[in-house]
Amino acid sequence: VPGRCAYFVERKKRFCKMIPALGRRFCGEHGQQEEENDRKRIPCPLDPKHTVYEDQLQKHLKKCNSREKPKPVYFVQDINAGLKDVAEIPEKQVPISSLSKEELENLITKLKKASNGLELHLKEQILSHQALQEALNDPKNGESAFKHLKQQASILGNMEKLHLLGPGRCFVEFGAGRGKLSHWVDVALQNVENVQFLLVERATTRFKVDGKHKRGDSIFERLQVDIQHLCLNKVPILEKKKLSVVGIGKHLCGAATDLALRCLVESYTTFCDGENEEPARKRSRNDKTEVASNNSADNDSNKDDCKPVAGIVIALCCHHKCDWKHYVGREFFKSVGLGPVEFHYFQRMSSWATSGMRETTTKASTSEESEDQTNDAKEHEQTFSKTESGSDTLHGILTVEERKEIGCLCKLLIDHGRIEYLRQRGYKAALQYYTESAVSLENVLLTAVPSPSLIPEPT
Repeated sequence: VPGRCAYFVERKKRFCKMIPALGRRFCGEHGQQEEENDRKRIPCPLDPKHTVYEDQLQKHLKKCNSREKPKPVYFVQDINAGLKDVAEIPEKQVPISSLSKEELENLITKLKKASNGLELHLKEQILSHQALQEALNDPKNGESAFKHLKQQASILGNMEKLHLLGPGRCFVEFGAGRGKLSHWVDVALQNVENVQFLLVERATTRFKVDGKHKRGDSIFERLQVDIQHLCLNKVPILEKKKLSVVGIGKHLCGAATDLALRCLVESYTTFCDGENEEPARKRSRNDKTEVASNNSADNDSNKDDCKPVAGIVIALCCHHKCDWKHYVGREFFKSVGLGPVEFHYFQRMSSWATSGMRETTTKASTSEESEDQTNDAKEHEQTFSKTESGSDTLHGILTVEERKEIGCLCKLLIDHGRIEYLRQRGYKAALQYYTESAVSLENVLLTAVPSPSLIPEPT
């Protein structure tokens, strides 16, 4: 391409896209090809994927994008990580394909026994919201965009049903990506004052929609941090205003959901109490649940300006990427006679529930859709291809329908552990189908609000 670097990048099977200096054939990265002088290029010690002139190394290290940057004030190492004792986690698990038929049957028996008594058929709560009606009716949207809009509309509809779309709130979107979910919440709150948005995303993101938020009533701020290390207490706007928080997320993969729940339920309520007590007591005290009513002294010490987490609305996703170390439902698993070994196999088997995911994501990635949705599809396709391919599907032992049923049961059991975790901390938590499986195979929404006594009645 005229005006572009003439170096062919073998790894990417294309020419370099950088623009060289005037009169040069190669960019600075590949300039050694011209052999203009004896200057030597070496791999950058911070990131060997790129090179640097040896005589400019020290200057480069000060500005290299891979250098360690100062941690933000809200970064607290592993605050939401969960399990501290790694000795509880077995070092290595044999793959499902290596299990004998008897071992597999034993696992399935344990799964069904632990699931006995759980509500196996979730309630359908497929809603919509006026804020997205114009976009939903726009004929310019392709099939993939329409599916994403339907999911976002239902998430907003469920938030409205729980009375979470109101003033004086801080909406924290976990795994925000481009920030589309927060964008639609903002649209839904056009006439509402004192609204704050925190978009949590560990990676730098292209094509963000942040620039669309022009009105002065709401404030958008990005927090580039892994949820594992995010302390909401220390986010300046929350430290200053003590706003009531609503945690939201669309397709929050695997362990990220557990990290987000712990971030909301344990670390932000610590801010309210200001004391080093067990999370269950802190949550209960704020929510004025039955536990709190038995601790009147605790209630007396509760500050008037303390506002707990008002609600949690997260579309769940990718249970095969869960991690026992981070999982919030460990106590529930132990209560039904299960541990890290069973959890490992159940999270692997959970991918059987969505065996059609590869077909769905391939279609999504070929549609005329935005880059973040295409990348999202590729991410799903990549992770599912690892768990779905090869021997994990145990051809010949289980039928496709049996695998799907077992996969759904694994997902339900993992999610029920999350529900129990929230209930233990004074929340009214539930799971529901928020969209049709034809729209998304990952169609379960987790919702939680403080005890019913604190939920405002509709006016």
